[in-house]
Amino acid sequence: MPAKALGFGIGLRSRYYEDLLSGPPSVDWVEALTENYLIAGGPPLDHLDRIRERYPVALHGVSLSIGSITPPDERYLDKLLTLTRRVQPAWISDHLCWTGVDGINTHDLLPLPFTEEALVQVAQNIAVVQDHLGQALLIENISSYVDWPGASMTEWEFLRELVKRTGCGLLLDINNVYVNAHNHGFNALQYLDALPVDAVQQFHVAGHTVQEILLIDTHDQPVSPPVWDLYEYAVSRFGTVATLLERDDHLPPFGDLMNELDEARRRQSVAIKDAAR
Repeated sequence: MPAKALGFGIGLRSRYYEDLLSGPPSVDWVEALTENYLIAGGPPLDHLDRIRERYPVALHGVSLSIGSITPPDERYLDKLLTLTRRVQPAWISDHLCWTGVDGINTHDLLPLPFTEEALVQVAQNIAVVQDHLGQALLIENISSYVDWPGASMTEWEFLRELVKRTGCGLLLDINNVYVNAHNHGFNALQYLDALPVDAVQQFHVAGHTVQEILLIDTHDQPVSPPVWDLYEYAVSRFGTVATLLERDDHLPPFGDLMNELDEARRRQSVAIKDAAR
């Protein structure tokens, strides 16, 4: 099933296992955090197997470190390939970032300099991963709070060229676009307008925290009205892309999460109707 046809999903969290497994299907698909399931067996994989019987599953990683100056870790890729064969995910995604050096994982998504040198390295790393897995990756734009000196292109130019060179797809995080537009002073609509329409295969929507100067991508709040507005604009440009509601902390009751997912459905419907006028 094409990613753009999957509909509306949530991130798979243990708190919601039984909600997803009891009663009629409550979402269209789920996104599983890859690193939670890179294991040989046990309850997490058992739950994932049961959920996979009811819902399409996408795998979303945080440790691929695709922006590292070293090649992707083959042990990690082997584990990911084993999980992929087991789950048969709708797609596999990770972030445009690096996560550490010398084998040390910082457990943070660190931004890249938007330079030709970095672009060449990331494209090489993506090629290694795609060859190993036998399928295209989706690459997600991250939130960031500092600018690297010496950038030769914008973030959206970097992403556009990365798609062109590697054939990867894009996981477009709407909240991250909004956060970065605020933090770095660019126009969020210009960012969206510059991306190739066919490359965008998934949306993330999430909440953020307002600090004195910066917006922080915390995933622990409901989606803010300006992010919903930007989501509507994205739908009008990219179409009915598979949409994932992200919540990583301060997890609400399942019913509240479903109400927020209904808002995504409503916003998409409004955007499609407006675009048809």
